[in-house]
Amino acid sequence: MKTCGTVVSSTLAIFLVLHLGLTPIMGEKNEVQIGVAGQTVILNCKGVPRDPGVTWKYSKTPIRKYRGSSLKGKAPMSDRSEIINSKDLRVSNLKLSDAGNYTCDYGSQPVSIISLHVFELTISSGGHFLPNDAPELTLTQNPSHPLPNLNIALFNSNNSTVRPKQVENKTHEKYILTLKELEATDSGTWMCHVHSPSVNHYIAFDVKVLGFQNPDSERKYATVDSTVILSWRLNFQKIKWKEGFTGQLKWIQQELLDFNVTAQGEKHETQKSGHFQFEIPERKPESNIEVKLRKVSFDHSGQYQCQLAYNKGHTQSKIELVVMKVSANPAGPLPRGAKMTLICQVSSPLPPNAHLHWERVNGTQADVKKSKQNEAKVEVNVSAAGLWNCHLIEDKEVKISLNYSVGMEISVTYLPRLKSLKVLFVSITEYFSPSAEEAPVWMSYVVIGTSIAGSVLVFGLACLGIISGIRWQRRRQRAKRMIQARQYLLENKTCQCQHRLNK
Repeated sequence: MKTCGTVVSSTLAIFLVLHLGLTPIMGEKNEVQIGVAGQTVILNCKGVPRDPGVTWKYSKTPIRKYRGSSLKGKAPMSDRSEIINSKDLRVSNLKLSDAGNYTCDYGSQPVSIISLHVFELTISSGGHFLPNDAPELTLTQNPSHPLPNLNIALFNSNNSTVRPKQVENKTHEKYILTLKELEATDSGTWMCHVHSPSVNHYIAFDVKVLGFQNPDSERKYATVDSTVILSWRLNFQKIKWKEGFTGQLKWIQQELLDFNVTAQGEKHETQKSGHFQFEIPERKPESNIEVKLRKVSFDHSGQYQCQLAYNKGHTQSKIELVVMKVSANPAGPLPRGAKMTLICQVSSPLPPNAHLHWERVNGTQADVKKSKQNEAKVEVNVSAAGLWNCHLIEDKEVKISLNYSVGMEISVTYLPRLKSLKVLFVSITEYFSPSAEEAPVWMSYVVIGTSIAGSVLVFGLACLGIISGIRWQRRRQRAKRMIQARQYLLENKTCQCQHRLNK
């Protein structure tokens, strides 16, 4: 009995050892793994030696065998599959139909059974959109077991939650999500979070929104005779846009420029002929559309519109050019005692947060004049010479400025004739305010210096005239005395000759 008991115990021990030895190999079964259509998945064969001879099967159909080298089977994904690390299966470019049960056999025993659950996420227009387009996402699942009811959450490129306008779920197999209208800033990589009791997976997808990096509408200010560059910054390079598109630039109704961008990102521009003179800057970013206006005139003002066209849709960005000029009525120097009106105006009404502002340099608060809301012109009456500045102020910030100088009048005066000498004196009459607090300091110095110089000049000329007059008088008197002396001598000689004849 003792021997029999020993034999039974030994047999049981051997069975337990064999069972425990096979347990690591047979333990991994019915593992669920997630794959995404178009991507790559790696299925791990667990619990086998490092250099085994394994066979991967799909629904009992061989995919790949490894016997020192990989041998191809007849399963649908065989051409897209390979064995790596001598035992694991890598399937590339997954298809929705690749879902199902995959078995890893070691020897004649299945050691790993994996249920591959495949999702396919598609986005309308291939992920290429214009602003205000509403994308549509379609999520399809193909599990190897009954379809789970999914919870879906979306996150944009800023990792902010996006709530779809509509979710259509007629069956658990396909979900259709309609999103809200996009903006150019929505470009980037989005995430779709798929969740159920048996699934927790993130699917990344790209959204590209073609548009402008500047606002849809902006205002640019310029002064008359200045140079201005109008620029539109396109985002096709930044978002790595892979489709061709076209565009054009217009001023009011006149077409200024045509351009197109190829799928490779090459931009070609064609300048249109017309009376409107502008330049295309040579040095500018490749993604920019720019025009350069030299010596801006009041007539150059108006709306400049850049439009992009793609897939029968279009988007646009506008720049309104507002031009400012200053003038005087009447023009020219200000006569003494007279008044003139200085006019500062812009080419279109200003927004509520902007106004025109006249001020006199070194002036007082009384010399300040502001335009009223939405006015395009402001006037100020001037009765004294000086330098005036007109500012265009928006949100308390000076955008542009122009100055106007009220000048001095020059008068010509002749001094009274001093004997035969004519003296010409040029006097400068200034028209700045006579009060010292109103006139600029430097102008006071000019006036004082001019007065002193004029006085010295007059005094010098007067002295020169007096001296010249005295000398002239002396020469005249001397000549007169000489004439008298000659007459005296002649008369005296005549008398002596007559006296001798009488004798």
